[in-house]
Amino acid sequence: MHAPFFGIKIIDLSAVVSGPMAAGLLADQGAHVIKVETPKGDLTRVIGPARGDISTLFTAINRGKRSIVLDLKHPDGAQVLRELVDEADVLIENFRPGALDRLGFSYAAVAAYNPRLVYLTISGFGHTGPYADYRVYDPVIQAVSGFADAHPNPETGAPQLLQTLLCDKITALTAAQAIGAALHARHETGRGQKVELSMLDAALAFVWPEAMYNHTALAAGVQPVPEFGANQKLWRARDGWFAMITPQNEEFASMCRALGVPQLIDDERFLSIPQRRVNMPAMRALIEPLVATEAVDDLIARLGAAGVPIGKVNHKHQLFDDPQVKANAILQETDQPVLGRLRLPRPAARFSAVGPDAAPAAAPHLGEHTCAILRELGRTDAQIEMLLSNGAALAQQPLAVA
Repeated sequence: MHAPFFGIKIIDLSAVVSGPMAAGLLADQGAHVIKVETPKGDLTRVIGPARGDISTLFTAINRGKRSIVLDLKHPDGAQVLRELVDEADVLIENFRPGALDRLGFSYAAVAAYNPRLVYLTISGFGHTGPYADYRVYDPVIQAVSGFADAHPNPETGAPQLLQTLLCDKITALTAAQAIGAALHARHETGRGQKVELSMLDAALAFVWPEAMYNHTALAAGVQPVPEFGANQKLWRARDGWFAMITPQNEEFASMCRALGVPQLIDDERFLSIPQRRVNMPAMRALIEPLVATEAVDDLIARLGAAGVPIGKVNHKHQLFDDPQVKANAILQETDQPVLGRLRLPRPAARFSAVGPDAAPAAAPHLGEHTCAILRELGRTDAQIEMLLSNGAALAQQPLAVA
């Protein structure tokens, strides 16, 4: 059986991470994605280890796509895009607000000739408001959305940035889900629609439930409680670090028994979840010396078997050898042009009707499929040569690597 989005054609006009990753997730699930790039190419082509015009970051979020290069300011390039959009099910863009409209590809313009199109537009802050025209990257959204404040430095309390592109990826996941919802609505109504998504909205909605629970109830008399993550700290064993959390009474009791301190189960400071939250410093003072002398693997095995939620901190280079990571077969190795042997995660969701996991597909070179796509649109070789010579399109063959 085909993958879930087989037969869905997506025109990916987006760049960097949020939009491309959303389109990449749908490509993983069977969609036919055409990545439309400028002659300069996507910025992520040069971020991370790279050979030629392919980087490892670019590969991870653009695998399985085809690439065409068009100059949308050139009338002939714009005409090619119109023909691609006319045949598409989905368009994804993250231009600055108004930029695509000025090029003639507003939702109203394209819906006039393709009313079934799902048109997803991603912005940093939204299309209106005081920040709408600001340039945005992930750290900016971490700051404004409250993520930086929700993950303070444990020693100083100062807000700090997470060292991953968290808000970009949250936006990508939200975008992919929204596209699926809009396609389902189209199945019911026969019509597409415009879907607006800002990185700020996606990040704020994501961080809200637990990070903002003290700012949710507006009625008088609802008392604040300690911040959800205030006591979330790693534990240190003799030879490594681990995470352990025991919110439920039975989990706390199991931890106490496994560590040889059953008397703490009936200690009045630790009898309930709220009491343990308030008295966490006292509890850690009692538990930390016990675990500090033991090997981390021994602790994981003993406490995990006792029903205690626990996991060892894997450093990046240790992930590949983790027995559960191996059991899940989440990481796959494949030979790909230019970069050679690569290790990449398979799509996280597995569909029982699809069959065995396929090896990750290659990411495209800049303009690698320009000529093929133009032929599919009915252009002759002479017409393609004219588009290339006048700068409306660009085609590039895979780069040779010594």
